[in-house]
Amino acid sequence: MAPRSASARHFSPLAGIWAPTFSACELAAAFLLPFVAIRVVSGDRQSGALKIELQHPMSAFARVAAKAIVLLAGWLVASLAAFAAVLMWKSYGGSIYAPELATVIFGHLLNAGLTIALAAAMASVSDHPSTAAILTLSVTVGTWIINFVAAVHGGVWERAAGYTPTAMVAEFQRGLIRLDVVLIASALVLSGLALAAIWMRLGTAVRRRVYDSAGLAALAAAAMIACSFATASWDTSESRANSFPEADEAVLERIRTPLHIEAHLAPEDPRRADLEHRALSKLRRVMPRLQVQ
Repeated sequence: MAPRSASARHFSPLAGIWAPTFSACELAAAFLLPFVAIRVVSGDRQSGALKIELQHPMSAFARVAAKAIVLLAGWLVASLAAFAAVLMWKSYGGSIYAPELATVIFGHLLNAGLTIALAAAMASVSDHPSTAAILTLSVTVGTWIINFVAAVHGGVWERAAGYTPTAMVAEFQRGLIRLDVVLIASALVLSGLALAAIWMRLGTAVRRRVYDSAGLAALAAAAMIACSFATASWDTSESRANSFPEADEAVLERIRTPLHIEAHLAPEDPRRADLEHRALSKLRRVMPRLQVQ
């Protein structure tokens, strides 16, 4: 690869092009995709088509998965505008680093999967599409509240906010893939689709469906707690924006004892966010036993 100029080193398409462009997909996944998913799932129940579908020898989960695949395909078609921007950037002579672009696309794909699973679950549990829409938006707004509380109080809230869709997409848009985030998001998608499948069994008693839902919730919680201990991560950004220089990482990896850092900063102090993004997040990737207070 030819050496990059000084201006090119300071300009990253990841932060300047891919993240802003694909942010439109995040808005569509939050405010448009849920209503389409609710219409696909609730429409069959409202029209009575679901009763006809249940007569076919297909499992409830397979039926929900088929609807989710169709919705995901539709979301990809709706995202063609963002992919057109990639082609335009390439035609203008811009450089494309495939790993970081693939990471951004994967993050938004995972976010769309979460939205579809949540909307499908709410549409199956509730009797009316309007109720499902209110429940879905309530969960979405709830994740925003968690992010706000985490920014003010930190601690456990900050840990929980790291797994919200907004924080997840933000990390992918920086070119960072965390194994725990991917596993937990995948577990939530499967749990949402499984919950939708449970409540699509109209011939099953409501009490049985409630028991099955409780068991699914317990299993999902246990799976997410186990996945949260995964520490592997990959920095796919071309500029290694999420990592220390390789020589510094080699030195830090030789430290075997736990490292404890105590920083006295107000929750609203902008230096706190700067410290997190410029130092602590990079340090956690190299030293999983890092403790920050």
